[in-house]
Amino acid sequence: MAYFAATFVMFALVITGMAIGYILQKKSITGSCGGISNLGMEKACDCPEPCDKRKAKMEKEQAKEKMLAENRII
Repeated sequence: MAYFAATFVMFALVITGMAIGYILQKKSITGSCGGISNLGMEKACDCPEPCDKRKAKMEKEQAKEKMLAENRII
């Protein structure tokens, strides 16, 4: 029974610490669409509607491609 109590207290402390961290950061919980690509790995986004970060990244890539296409000398 002592092991159970010690384990329960340990998990309760960890969960409480995570909750306090979440409250102090004031950050909303978001999905992971594009999360792996932030690490440098590409993964297809299976989301029906890309998240705001993914949309911004896609727009930035399109602008870069457009700029390169306009500045090409052939």
